[in-house]
Amino acid sequence: MKSINWQGLTLEEIEERQRKFGLNQLEKKEKEPFYMKVLTIILEPMFMLLIVAALIYFFLGEPFDGGIMLTFVVAIIAIEIFQEWKTDQTLNALKDLSAPKINVIRNNTTTEILSEQLVPGDLMLIEEGVKIPADGFVIKANDLRINESSLTGEPEAVWKKVTKSEVFKEEGYWRDDYVYAGTLVTTGSGTILISNTGTNTEYGKIGKHLATAKEIPSPLDKQIGKLVKVCTIVAIILLLLVAAVTFFNDNNLALKDRIIQSILSGITIAMALIPEEFPVVLTVFLSMGAWRLAKKKSLIRKLSAVETMGALSVLAVDKTGTITENQMTVTKMWPFDPKIEDRLNEVMGLASEIDPYDPMEIAILEYDEKHSWSKERLFNSPLVTEYPFTDELKMMGHVWDRNNQLEITAKGSPESILAISNLSQETKEDIRTKINIFAKEGLRVIAVGEQIVSTKNDIPETLEQCTLTFLGLICLSDPPRKGIKADIEDCRKAGIKVVMITGDNGITASSIAKKVGIQNADDFLTGHELDQLDDKELAEKVHAINIFSRVTPEHKMRIVKAFKANGDVVAMTGDGVNDAPALKYADIGIAMGKRGSEVSREAADLILLDDNFSTIVNTVRDGRRIYDNIKKAIGYIFVIHIPIALTALLGPLLGIPQVALFLLPVHVVLLELVIDPTCSIVLERQPSEQDIMTRPPRDPKENILTRTLFIKSVIQGLAIFITSFGAYYFTLQQNLANDELARTMGMTVLITANLFLVQVNSSTKLLGIQTFLKLRRDKVTWLILGGTFLSLVALIYSPINGFLDLAPLSIKQLFTCVLLGMVSVCWYDIVKLVKR
Repeated sequence: MKSINWQGLTLEEIEERQRKFGLNQLEKKEKEPFYMKVLTIILEPMFMLLIVAALIYFFLGEPFDGGIMLTFVVAIIAIEIFQEWKTDQTLNALKDLSAPKINVIRNNTTTEILSEQLVPGDLMLIEEGVKIPADGFVIKANDLRINESSLTGEPEAVWKKVTKSEVFKEEGYWRDDYVYAGTLVTTGSGTILISNTGTNTEYGKIGKHLATAKEIPSPLDKQIGKLVKVCTIVAIILLLLVAAVTFFNDNNLALKDRIIQSILSGITIAMALIPEEFPVVLTVFLSMGAWRLAKKKSLIRKLSAVETMGALSVLAVDKTGTITENQMTVTKMWPFDPKIEDRLNEVMGLASEIDPYDPMEIAILEYDEKHSWSKERLFNSPLVTEYPFTDELKMMGHVWDRNNQLEITAKGSPESILAISNLSQETKEDIRTKINIFAKEGLRVIAVGEQIVSTKNDIPETLEQCTLTFLGLICLSDPPRKGIKADIEDCRKAGIKVVMITGDNGITASSIAKKVGIQNADDFLTGHELDQLDDKELAEKVHAINIFSRVTPEHKMRIVKAFKANGDVVAMTGDGVNDAPALKYADIGIAMGKRGSEVSREAADLILLDDNFSTIVNTVRDGRRIYDNIKKAIGYIFVIHIPIALTALLGPLLGIPQVALFLLPVHVVLLELVIDPTCSIVLERQPSEQDIMTRPPRDPKENILTRTLFIKSVIQGLAIFITSFGAYYFTLQQNLANDELARTMGMTVLITANLFLVQVNSSTKLLGIQTFLKLRRDKVTWLILGGTFLSLVALIYSPINGFLDLAPLSIKQLFTCVLLGMVSVCWYDIVKLVKR
């Protein structure tokens, strides 16, 4: 049994109940243990090869070399684990930001809390669009209607009434004075006394939480997976080839030694070819990109949406709140008869909600307040019944027992109200002319009417059956957002078509569109006209139409579908319950974080925390930047693996003994330590290209490794290979016994080339020195690049060089290697200059 404490729970009561009942959440999937993550990394082909190579060193009786190899293996695994941990932390932080929230009354104050913090006895405030997070009794209701299909299977929404008794009994199923977790508020608002939370709710008992959707890999995930698979197959083939060549070349060694040396040579080429950095790069770039976007008020719910935003070609937005400020004010009143202006004010207030949540109704009641019609004066009579607003009717009404009579008060779209008014056709046409004049001024026009009936039996069942006395028009204005015109122009330059989809009058929408710079603003398609078109005709029509007016949620779905049928990548904004299907169907569903419903946020891929159009434009810019940087990182990895792989392949083919080879397995591991942080940290931090928002959207079917990028990477890789292997081979030919010096020369060229490569490939337009200067104040970039160069110096001149079969270089040799490394890469800057 429970009784109502209208001030809500105290802090002590909350803490006590949280201890007793726990968090309001369903059973969660068990988190993967840390050791399983480590095991998954170790079982990757690359690391299995490394461990096999280390074991061979131990088997050869060279524990020191094996120890060094294992040390490097541990270091690379540590980097991988750190990056996974960082990614997990980032994603968890994003989940916390997007966690469902609810308003409650606690300590006599309305507070927003995470839904999981609800406890039995809380007073929960719900309104249209909220997905109810717990079971409870209805203690206050205002046009409250709830869709319970997730539990009952019945599609018809249920009207809720207030529990009549002050004492509440938890008995009976699917009651109309009780709400259930997992159901959806479709209209109205209410106050709920929480009865059950978590697994004690009906939703929890049924076990709906077991029906979890499987995560489908994004097209980019599939591309990367395919690329890694192809490289792995090639690596295995070359492993066998190189192992066979080495076995027959080393015929002066004992059989056991020949076998071991050939295996080591094969492992070296396989390690050089497997680009295990690809999946890491994808995950790190997308998760860090999502985190950066969250700091800019754009919350990504699906990581794949980050790169999809870069391919966006159509942006479908609502007028109110996205293009306009969503701060409506009544700016004009047009009474049908000047003598009834006061009655018009009264009826428009009576036709509104007592506790409004819609900006239009708030504006109407504020206007009434200023004109002597306070809430106390308006709502001081019994409410007999009400006609709820629907998208189909586009009007609503209340029936009041007032002034010794029953008054039906209604308001809605002028088309709907005029259709059920008692005016002549000629008069209706005159009023429509007036409406068009107001609409051309960019005003939103609402019509008001009333009907007086004698008895309750005379009250029509539906609003459509009424015969209203037309009272007049209300004109509301909602100014465009500041800077919206510049943002829409940015979209136009970026090849993105901005489309306005609104329930408002077409002429009003057209007027607003002209003010903000939307193209083809004179032409618009109404919901009624849209109904006359089949899907094929609509797909053809949307090529030239940018404004859709008087649309229903079903129309929104069809519009999105039409653009997608034309091959466009479509983003759709929405805030209401009825927007959820269209948001789900769009390539990118964008929900409003401030005014959006919980359902729309749940259906969306991206949530705008500030409901600002500029944030969408910034997200597109960042989406393009992130995709660009992923491509640069993929290209970089491809480039740097080419000289390593060719070196590992060519050495045995030239008959160079295993001990004198340019790269032994330990050196490939050493290079992996350089490649991973450079590509996943330095390239991720690169700013966007100068033309990022003046080029058309990329083709969503485009491969991440395009033909152009592949050819460029191969040429760059070959240039680095020729220079580094040339330095090694030339030095080796001077003195075949001095393989340590030759190896050091080649390694120094390779590592310095890597440092220059990351700068040169950081931009397709800017020179390497320019990209470096853009990040000259970035401490992380300095740490990675500076740390890599200092590590190289330590490898050459510290005692560790002996352990790695390297030798110290003279200053002249070091300078020569750095110069060769620079030349092997910076020639591409000359290509950029020629292209300019």
